Amino acid sequence: MQNEISPLPFSVLDLATVIQGKTPADTFKNSVALAQHTEKLGYTRYWFAEHHNMVSVASSATSLLIGHIAGHTKTIRVGSGGIMLPNHSPLIVAEQFGTLATLYPNRIDLGLGRAPGTDQLTAMEIRGERFSAPHNFPQDVLKLQKYLSNDNNDSKVRAIPGEGTEVPIWILGSSTESAHLAASYGLPYAFASHFAPAYFLEAIKIYRQNFRPSATLQKPYVMACVNVVAADTDAEAERLATSLKQLFMGIVTGKRRLLQPPIESMDNVWSDIEEEAVNQMLAVAFIGGPEKLTAQMQSFRAQTQIDEVMVTSHIYDHEARLHSYQLFAEILKNL
Repeated sequence: MQNEISPLPFSVLDLATVIQGKTPADTFKNSVALAQHTEKLGYTRYWFAEHHNMVSVASSATSLLIGHIAGHTKTIRVGSGGIMLPNHSPLIVAEQFGTLATLYPNRIDLGLGRAPGTDQLTAMEIRGERFSAPHNFPQDVLKLQKYLSNDNNDSKVRAIPGEGTEVPIWILGSSTESAHLAASYGLPYAFASHFAPAYFLEAIKIYRQNFRPSATLQKPYVMACVNVVAADTDAEAERLATSLKQLFMGIVTGKRRLLQPPIESMDNVWSDIEEEAVNQMLAVAFIGGPEKLTAQMQSFRAQTQIDEVMVTSHIYDHEARLHSYQLFAEILKNL
């Protein structure tokens, strides 16, 4: 039955990871190369996520990176996965993404999240006096939709450019709360199963059961973001994935570092408790050669009925990372 259904669209989440021994400038250069590579391979979207005060993540000025990548590609959609809306005023986001959509028509996506994308101290610096104000994420999403629509052309406050661009808005989530909002607004839903898999199945069930059709979307649309480390053999993929596991161990322990080179074994690096915590975060990760990943993706799609998959790959060697995205594209095209 799997071959009788339509091909599964596949996309890229680039976390602009800074690797050991390199700089953010190297990261941005590699992002351009990866975007051009994945565009040729048939990937649908190329998204960046807003993070702040993280040594290994260089996507703090998210809209600038989106413009940079869109300017170096031709057809792939480029967007945010996501913009952390409580950090910004809806008008400024509308102007920024309206500008992007004016420069690159029909190629810009706007994924929105409610988390700060950083620690609480940094969030205070970003938001200033607004830090203690009530969060109005649902209302701010509606404001954004209006600013980007033609319906706002007689308002006293307008997004210029932006008005009438109708930039597609996505709701991002890592818990069930966002599922209710995406469903009630009739918007596509992207879930962060690449780091928060615990609520994934429950959240997409809630989203589908409560979905209300809207002017922009008639039926639920679920995109799952997953970790992928693909290589020619299972053994090589497992070796490359030790960089990813070291990165997640830094998140678990609070000792964040730049992306480390792969190592032969994690046995002497982590404790049993750290290993268990990392493996829980990596519950939705696809690590292996083509045959293993094909079987895993077939099972995952059958279980979740997702409409699109977004891939993030923390791989130290740039050429190995390019190869991983190529292998995964070939797997998806042949599912």
